[in-house]
Amino acid sequence: MSDHEQQQPAPRRGKVLEALARAERKVFTRPAPKSANAQVKFLLTRVKGSTKALAERLGVSRRTVERYRAGELSTPQKRLQAALVEETESEWQPQVRAQARAAASTSRGMMVEVTAYFGFTCTGSSDDGRERQITTDISPLYVKQILALQEAGATEEDLHPIVAEAITESYFTEWGTRADGLRADFTSVSSISFRF
Repeated sequence: MSDHEQQQPAPRRGKVLEALARAERKVFTRPAPKSANAQVKFLLTRVKGSTKALAERLGVSRRTVERYRAGELSTPQKRLQAALVEETESEWQPQVRAQARAAASTSRGMMVEVTAYFGFTCTGSSDDGRERQITTDISPLYVKQILALQEAGATEEDLHPIVAEAITESYFTEWGTRADGLRADFTSVSSISFRF
């Protein structure tokens, strides 16, 4: 079996982290490279031409990177294809992404659409926990915290409490105008998406 075929399993991101990555991809002003050859060439520019550094990032051998760059290989296996797409999109148009993140964390905020099980604790009475589909704005204060956690390498479990708190403030307590003391937690996230 060649080193091209001996690849590590693709890392899996949680739904919140994946939703944040999708939101960033939607702000691109130009499409990212699509072919494996173009993706490898682009990523090599980001690692200053080091095939060794790129091979380590992708979890493949140096020779595999060289073969894609030369055009000897063109159809990567699923794990490598996923790694190429993720790495390319994480490096693509950094200034555009930075501007969208800055605007969202200082003035604009973000929109979140989530379907998840919400449970509640409060000083008064409340509805029992249940699955809800919610679409609401998140204030820039919470966006800043969420994006800072994401950049710091937070896990899905690290992000759930802050996203739940942001949704509680905007949706359930309407920015502090009702349901004083309510705290909502969400689990079993069926789907989530963010929009800058």
